Order: sequence, then C-alpha cells, then structure tokens
Amino acid sequence: MTKQWQAYAFHIVDAIAKIRRIQARGSIAEDEVLYDATLRNLQTMSEATQGLPQDLKVGFPDIPWRDISGFRNILTHNYLGDIDPLTIVAVFDRHLPALEAAVLDMLASDGAPAAGAGARRDE
Repeated sequence: MTKQWQAYAFHIVDAIAKIRRIQARGSIAEDEVLYDATLRNLQTMSEATQGLPQDLKVGFPDIPWRDISGFRNILTHNYLGDIDPLTIVAVFDRHLPALEAAVLDMLASDGAPAAGAGARRDE
C-alpha cells in the first residue's frame, strides 16, 4: 500500500518551515551545523516532491518539479561537500515560497487542513 500523497505534501511544508527556523538562527554560510541542517531539510523536501501525484504537479507548470527531484540527488551524493552555502540560500529565497504555495494549494483543493501545515507536529 502506498502512502497518501498528502503525507508527502505536509512533509514538504514542514521541511520548508524548518528551513525558515534555521535561517532565523543565523547564517548557514557561517555556521556548519545550520548549513548541514538546511541541506538535510532540502534533501527531505526534494525527495518528498517525488511522492506528489503527477496529475497535480501539471497544474503548477512554473514549479521545476524535475529539477527539484534532481536537486535531491545533488544534495545526497555531494560527498566532497562543495555545495556553496550562498547558492543554497539563493535556492530557498527564490524557489521555496513558490513551491510552498503550490503544495498548500494542492492541499487546499483536496480539502486537507492546510492551515497550520507548517507547524511542527513533533513538538
């Protein structure tokens, strides 16, 4: 039995919320713990996009779904640690708001309770 796509959607929204909390703690360019935490959440978020149904993704053609999925591979297999923190900051500043809005729209159109979706459920 496969997971419901909504679980993946909430996972994406939660990872974005965590990244925002990480940003609030300081600069990932200056703190390797924050940097590593950001990369981990980007990886989780990118992987979760693969669990969203294709028929929903086509409704958001401005979101580079394939690139997001590929970004997960870059993050996961970057054994030499040469991903530039400034590039990572640019990624989430430029692309995460649109991704979050798309996923929240998917959830809202499905009737899922999107309000508060960014809240941590593990607290």
